[in-house]
Parts: sequence; structure tokens; C-alpha cells
Amino acid sequence: MAGGEALRKFVAPEIVFGEGALELSGRFSKNLGGRRILVVSDPGVIAAGWTEKARKSLEEANLSVVVYENVRSNPSTASVMEGASVFVREQCDMILAVGGGSPMDCAKAIGAVVSNEQHVLEFEGVDNVSLPPPPLVCVPTTAGSAADVSQFAIITDEVRKVKFAIISKTMVPDVALIDPRTTVTMEKELTVATGMDALTHAVEAYVSDASSPLTDLHALETVRLVARHLPGAAAELDNLKHRRGMMLASLYAGLAFSNAGLGMVHALAHSLGGALDLPHGECNALLLRHGCAANYSAVPERFARILQAFKEGESMASMSPVAPTPPEKVLEELVARVGVLGDISGIAVRLRDFGLRREDIPRIARFAYQDPCLLTNPRHMDAAELEEVLHGAW
Repeated sequence: MAGGEALRKFVAPEIVFGEGALELSGRFSKNLGGRRILVVSDPGVIAAGWTEKARKSLEEANLSVVVYENVRSNPSTASVMEGASVFVREQCDMILAVGGGSPMDCAKAIGAVVSNEQHVLEFEGVDNVSLPPPPLVCVPTTAGSAADVSQFAIITDEVRKVKFAIISKTMVPDVALIDPRTTVTMEKELTVATGMDALTHAVEAYVSDASSPLTDLHALETVRLVARHLPGAAAELDNLKHRRGMMLASLYAGLAFSNAGLGMVHALAHSLGGALDLPHGECNALLLRHGCAANYSAVPERFARILQAFKEGESMASMSPVAPTPPEKVLEELVARVGVLGDISGIAVRLRDFGLRREDIPRIARFAYQDPCLLTNPRHMDAAELEEVLHGAW
């Protein structure tokens, strides 16, 4: 049962949170023994100027730098293997990732390939990375993926057209330098999509079969923070108060799901993202309400607590008391709130708006059924039941 008394573990990197964390890239890389650093980033983050700031910090610490930027919005096996080749050819000895979930996941997988001398596909699944990667420092520039603190790396297999998960405590970065300033260059759509990713992490971690008091604490605080700060961050892109709140939400959600696992929403989102090359946050934004409805009967009391946290977050400004919701209204109110947040930026509300054909649904469901995220879903679901969810969202 979710939240039971079973033995649980909790893993996390060293974390530095706050304005100015980015400029500590050089100090922490040097502390880890780095001399020649592979900086993994992407063209958008480079254009925003954050990669250059990290490079400057590294060079001020007398470290040499090699930049690898061939990372797409959904990092592929080809990008990982290419990045690993660059690491070896350039005789690098550690990695610094600057960017959102894509560069950070790519950097994690590059490290696993380098240390184990295996193809990235061999790491698919749980606990399949034998040797720890080279030291890794992450500087997240989005507030949602939490790849900077998690033991997950999500990579796209271009041949099968599916995303697969590498889950291992060896994937946990050594240091996360979390600087809320780096998120002010995100446009509204990305702000909302990544914020909904954080919310989905929190919801799925809280109702997970592997949840614990340690993860519950972080998951519920994420829900409060998202309810309070996501609308403001989307409305005022340069508002550091809301950016700080969303960065904290991303961090808390990452600590929750990295240790409690996820569920059917992420299993479906990975399958959809791999098949249609869709942004992960947008898939979660669309599917979360359907996931809540499908899983509600398994742990209704947990969903009631999530709704209560939502309402507490909304009422923080006024400090007004929050009345409990009648049990028969919980699911309706929760789904409505999730929908309102997801719709802030006009994110598609039906799968067909993403280009999904009805005839593709069985294949998407089959891949989702094989995703390890489904293992901790509070309700056992077979491929046919996952199809039903997809048809409902189509």
C-alpha cells in the first residue's frame, strides 16, 4: 500500500540552491577533481547565454572546456553515443550539463557509456549500469524535469521510436547547482509544460506504491508550490519570486519521484514522446487529468490529500483556511484544477491535436505497458486498459 511501513531508501546529490549557483560551476567541478570538462548543452541554452556563463566559471577555475551541443529536445541514442565519443577523443575526465532535461539526461547517459564501455541501449531498465559514470555536475535551466537530482535518464531509441528509461542510483548527479535566474529565458509555453511535468512527478510519486513519508513530504509541497507559482511565472516571465518557487517545486518533485517512482502517466508520455517526437512536459500536461481519473479508485484518500494541497497553495497569498472537499467531489475538483493549469499556455487538450492517429493507439499502449514507470502505479493496468485511457484522451 502507498505510504506503508516497508523499508525505503532515499538518494540525492549535493544541492546548491539560489541565485548565483551557476557561477559555482568551476569551484565544484574542481572540487570533484575535474581538469578537462565536457560541457553538455543545447543550441537554445547556448543562445540564452547560460552555457557561456558556465564556461567562464570553469575557465576562471583554470579548467579546460569542451562543449558538446548536438542534443535535441528528446535526446537520442545517436546523440549519447556521439557525445561519449567526444568525451573519449578529447580526453575529458568529468561532465557538466547545462540545460533542461534533455542535456542533463544525455549527459548522464554519456557518462554511463564512457565508464562501462557499452552501448546506451544496454542500460535500459532498472539497475543495469554496473560502473559509476565520471563525476557529473548539473545546472538546470528549466523548472520541471528534475534530472539534476534524479536517478532517471530518459533517452529516445530512434529505431523503435520509443523513449526508454535508465534507472539507477549511478545516474544521480554528484552536484546540482540550481539557479532560478536561468529559467527567466523560458517562453510561456515551456514554462507551463515544464511546470506541469513537475506537478505530474509529484502526483505520481505521492500515489506510487513505493511512496514513503520522506517522498510524501516533498510531493505535497510541490503541489502547493505549483498551485501558487505556476500561474504567476507564466504571466510574468521575469518574476524571480515565481521562478524561484517553480525551481523549488521542480527540486522537491525530483526528490520525490526519484525515490518513490512514477506511474502510468509517465509510461504513456514516454511512449507518445518516442513515437511522435513530442515534448515530454506537454504530454504530461495533457495526460495528467486522465491519469488521475484512471487511478483515483485505487487510492482515493491520497488524491483527496493532493487536492487539499492544491487548495492550500492557492490560498497561501490570502492565508485563508482551506475547507476539506466532500469525497464525492474530490476527483471532479482535482481534474478541473489540473486542466486549468495545463490550459494556461494553450497546450493541446486532445491527443489528436498532437497528430496521434487512432490506429496508432494499440502500439503506444503496448510500449507503455513495458515501461518500468508502470511498476509503481497504484492500480495494476494491462495494455488494454492503457488503450482505454488513450482513447479517452484522443
